[in-house]
Amino acid sequence: MKLDNLRNKTLIHGDLGIWAVFLILCAISLIEVYSASSRMTFGSGAYWGPIMQHGAFMLMGIFIAWLVHFIPCNYFKLFCTIGMFLSIFLLIAVLAIGQKTNDAGRWIQIGFIRFQPSEIAKLSLVGFSCFILSSLRDEKGASPIGFKIVAITAFITILLILTENASTAFIIALVMFGICFYAQIRKKILIGALCLGMFGIGSIFAIAHSIPEETLETWSMSSGPLHRVPTWVHRITDKQERPEDPHKYNPQENPQKAYAKVAIATSNIIGRGPGNSRQRDFIPQAFSDFIYAIVIEELGLFGAILVLSLYLVLMYRSMCIARKCKALFPSYLVMGLALMIVVQAMMNMAVAVGAFPVTGQPLPLVSRGGTSLFITCIYIGMILSVSHTAKRKPVVLDSGLESK
Repeated sequence: MKLDNLRNKTLIHGDLGIWAVFLILCAISLIEVYSASSRMTFGSGAYWGPIMQHGAFMLMGIFIAWLVHFIPCNYFKLFCTIGMFLSIFLLIAVLAIGQKTNDAGRWIQIGFIRFQPSEIAKLSLVGFSCFILSSLRDEKGASPIGFKIVAITAFITILLILTENASTAFIIALVMFGICFYAQIRKKILIGALCLGMFGIGSIFAIAHSIPEETLETWSMSSGPLHRVPTWVHRITDKQERPEDPHKYNPQENPQKAYAKVAIATSNIIGRGPGNSRQRDFIPQAFSDFIYAIVIEELGLFGAILVLSLYLVLMYRSMCIARKCKALFPSYLVMGLALMIVVQAMMNMAVAVGAFPVTGQPLPLVSRGGTSLFITCIYIGMILSVSHTAKRKPVVLDSGLESK
């Protein structure tokens, strides 16, 4: 009782474990982005510019998470439903007028504000799907009608994102399967969806290995929906030739993967120490897509395990919060949001260590970013809101009495 009274008098509520993971990841981000952004400082000449901007964005993100965690979780049903319709409109707009970065049209510019509609779509789709699956139910769990609505909405969203950002579409598909599994969709429906997905992935790999290089070159020079296909095929097939003599290997042919492996290999387990990375000057996206390689190079095996463990703790604490929720919507929402963060983090780390094709996904709360950082902070705020405002299941004591 004294602890609850003390919390009510403070400005921070919700699960303290989530708060701890969130703030530790933010602290790691400030250290590693400062180190990894040296390539940007060379180009701009502003030594403190990149880290000052990232620090300002990080403070704004923490403030956003703090504001969101005061909102009662039931309001997220309305916000995410409106956001779903808005994000579909924005995804259509980005295909028509989107700005390109790294040859992919993923951004919309409105005045001085530049953002990625796909990040808004990810958040809205998770909230909307949890709302539908928790509302349309029968005695066996989530109803087939609810699953159809969610499946159609997810399919439209994935289809709109796929042509410009295949990795994000893949993450969304994995997270949606996880949400449907947690919402107790019929086993035969889930098995059918899983088999269909595996067949689709197998077909993609088979087709990727059969497309002639001349065709890929033609597509790469076009401005149509197929202009990203050559990039996907090269990442999947990894046709880069490697000479038998390692001294003849040219790392400039694929500098991100090559120098990321060098960074990890030269960490010597204990790491070079914060700020002492050498490969940050050679990895084009050292502060974003491959920041985990810089973490390993500077902080060694301890840093690699620490960052990985923080995401696992986030998933575990979210599962604990979900189990305690009395209502279904907040329980589903927490699991969906945590899955979105952790799946993206695992994919980023797998890419950095060479266990997965290059995807272009940032490491949540660690990589330098704008839209992705703010949206991830909203995820954290929503999880904290559920842990603070959702009704909890009564705990049955050994005496048979219920404790709230």
